[in-house]
Amino acid sequence: MTLSVCLIVKDEEEVLKRCLGCVEKFADEIVIVDTGSRDGTVDIAKNFTDKVYFFEWCDDFSAARNFAFGKATCDYVMWLDADDVVTDENCALIRELVSGGGFDMAYLVYAAAFDGDVPVFVYNRERIFRRSAGYRFSGAVHEAVSPRGKAVYSAARIDHRKISQKDPMRNLKIYLGQIARGGLPDSRSRFYYGRELMFNGMYAEAAAVLAEFLKGDGWTENKIEACFNLMHCYECLGDAAKARDALLKTLEYDRPRAQFCCILGGKFMEQNNHPAAVYWYTCALGCKRELALGGFVNADYSEFIPCMQLCVLYDRLGDLKRACAFNERAGRAKPQNENYLRNVRYFRQKLSGEVNNE
Repeated sequence: MTLSVCLIVKDEEEVLKRCLGCVEKFADEIVIVDTGSRDGTVDIAKNFTDKVYFFEWCDDFSAARNFAFGKATCDYVMWLDADDVVTDENCALIRELVSGGGFDMAYLVYAAAFDGDVPVFVYNRERIFRRSAGYRFSGAVHEAVSPRGKAVYSAARIDHRKISQKDPMRNLKIYLGQIARGGLPDSRSRFYYGRELMFNGMYAEAAAVLAEFLKGDGWTENKIEACFNLMHCYECLGDAAKARDALLKTLEYDRPRAQFCCILGGKFMEQNNHPAAVYWYTCALGCKRELALGGFVNADYSEFIPCMQLCVLYDRLGDLKRACAFNERAGRAKPQNENYLRNVRYFRQKLSGEVNNE
């Protein structure tokens, strides 16, 4: 089985060589679609492939991605962004997956944010498709492919490694253009429109859009995320009661998530209710990271954050043994984290003082 890897690009000279240097290790064909670069992007692309095409940008990421897929000729097609990186280990996993074939679409892990080298924001993304099945993207922004056929989930991971920030208003402008032309096409678009408003500090507008989204149909994972986003908006607007209600509303859709438990733990910690805070942070440690559900997963909420907070809480409660144990557990998750290392020094001094006092 062969693999075409397709990218849509614009002014990506800063990262494109890095990305394609990874791609050439596992792709049989590289397809580049440029949407209007004014830098050296096209020249870089031509150093890796002769399949470089041009697409007139129309504020529609799906249209550009579908155009790129239309230029692919291999058994399977895969999409990437120019600021994505694939390690050698994951290149091998992708090659092994495609060589075996036998699937229609494959989900790969997407690491979208990092603390140093540790992925902290991850989720599954539909990434590789059987070309003959004719999969198509939909959605002008945050484009996606609807699942059908035989799907598999791979442990292969794509790392999203931005170097510089592009126009933060880009996606919001596209949504506003859609609204001006007649409205957003579906509930998924309304969810992401609300998030773009939030990301750009328009909290009142975001709250109104997200609250309306929650009244209608929508994917469960998006509704849970919308509740957390709504809570953040209300907190920024100074409405603690509505923020609390938005947090509790997540329980209408599924069991408590690690993020929910950590937020409650933090609130009890602020009130110096240490036993209640211990309870909720311990609950967070018991929440599995449900990548297979497809929603966004912040790994810190299920391991590093609760461990660090339990370390602090048990220290305040006078249980030095447990405090040290949770700090060490946090350190296994992030061995270079400065807060963990500061705690190591703190406990070393504290234990040394206790020994000297004896």
